[in-house]
Amino acid sequence: MQKLKKELLERLLSGDANAFEELYDLYREPAIRFCNTILKDVEESENIIQEVFLKIWNKRETINPTLNFTSYLFTIIKNSVFDQLKEIKKNEALKEMYWQNVLVYKAVDSDIKEERLLKVKKAVEELSEKRKRIIKLNYEEGKSYEEIANQLNISKNTVKNQLIKAKQIIRKQLEVVPVS
Repeated sequence: MQKLKKELLERLLSGDANAFEELYDLYREPAIRFCNTILKDVEESENIIQEVFLKIWNKRETINPTLNFTSYLFTIIKNSVFDQLKEIKKNEALKEMYWQNVLVYKAVDSDIKEERLLKVKKAVEELSEKRKRIIKLNYEEGKSYEEIANQLNISKNTVKNQLIKAKQIIRKQLEVVPVS
């Protein structure tokens, strides 16, 4: 068996693709089992083994056929698995950091929205009774200009003009930033 492996490795060194396939077929199953004992994921283990054999093919000139190829292969596999685990851990840490930032932003964003809503409500309360009533009917109750006009016994054009003026006043009050 050792002589067969040495012969395969020598053929591999010379770029023999058939030797590479034979080597792959010989080691594939034990390599996947070894990898899976650490990862506990057969699919990911198969992916790593594919990558490892691709590395071996690309660096075939550096392989020493007199040394133990099995040890060489399983060392590469072990290192690849640990690299994969480090990458997963790093990605999970990044994902956790991202979600923490999102939650903080949402809380801050929610506070800003709440503060802005309070300012809008305060600005509405400072409007004249007629404008306040029109704004509330339009925004809180969702009534159209025509429905508001009929309810308040005013023209549709008056409703529109009062809403425009009310919005202008509210915008101006929201633009004012108090000095701390």
